[in-house]
Amino acid sequence: MIPGGFFFPAIDIFGKSWYNEKGQEAAENIMRTGVSTASLFQRKNNEEALPFLDSLGIGTAEVFFTSFSEYGRKFGRTAAKGKGKVDVHSVHVLNTQFEPQLFSAHPRVNADAFGWLDRALAGGAELGAKYYTFHGLARIKRAARSGEGDDLPALARGLARIGEFCAARGFSLCLENVEWALYNRPGVFAAMKEGCPGLAGVLDVKQARISRYPYPMYLNEMAGRIAHVHVSDVDERGNICLPGRGIFDFSELLKRLADTGFDGPLLVEVYKDDYSDPRQLKEACDYLDELLYKFGFSDRR
Repeated sequence: MIPGGFFFPAIDIFGKSWYNEKGQEAAENIMRTGVSTASLFQRKNNEEALPFLDSLGIGTAEVFFTSFSEYGRKFGRTAAKGKGKVDVHSVHVLNTQFEPQLFSAHPRVNADAFGWLDRALAGGAELGAKYYTFHGLARIKRAARSGEGDDLPALARGLARIGEFCAARGFSLCLENVEWALYNRPGVFAAMKEGCPGLAGVLDVKQARISRYPYPMYLNEMAGRIAHVHVSDVDERGNICLPGRGIFDFSELLKRLADTGFDGPLLVEVYKDDYSDPRQLKEACDYLDELLYKFGFSDRR
């Protein structure tokens, strides 16, 4: 990177060169857009959300399993029947239901938690997903938020076990930065990957804002391992909104991502009250698609 702008090394793939808006040659980082069904929480159930996204022409999704009845092959098959052309990239769960217990020292508690993880991954496999978005610990108590008592090596060993369990079922474990969960501050991912070499990451720009750390701190720490990005916008008053309706600098985000070699999906993830009409999710994807095209990070020609 050079002061005052971003520089991307020139890469000629199949005889094609790409340039950013400053006329500098840029690496070919083909990204795509999509939506997390978490954005439709309490608006549409997953078996309704996927056909809806397909009807809008949204090609990529993360499925947010919302409760125990959605864990397992049976529900996965049901949801898959209506997904149409939507590529389910990843799955996510309401993590407080079992993810913290994956680190439990109590044999019965731990075994039950891995049983639920197995069911969730089985459902995800039916949908065709390959990535598991993971929160892990829930930092509910104030002392836990500070991280002062964290035994990072022990947590990394626990994460390695979870990662191996996921890998045996065809999934990459992807640790997401979340203000109230395991990866609640920069430095945690670096410590976790030391004990879990195959660990991937999920950058959530919304959670970075909430944590009050600049998102580039998380992005740089996960560089080269980012499986997907949860994107949202923010207005002048600090309220979360859909991409294209606020003041967040998506151009800078895309350039920073491309500089790391990122070529995964940008998944719109907002809360249900952050927008009025579910069809606006397509407008958000269209806005991002135009930026991807502008910078040469799209497969549009």
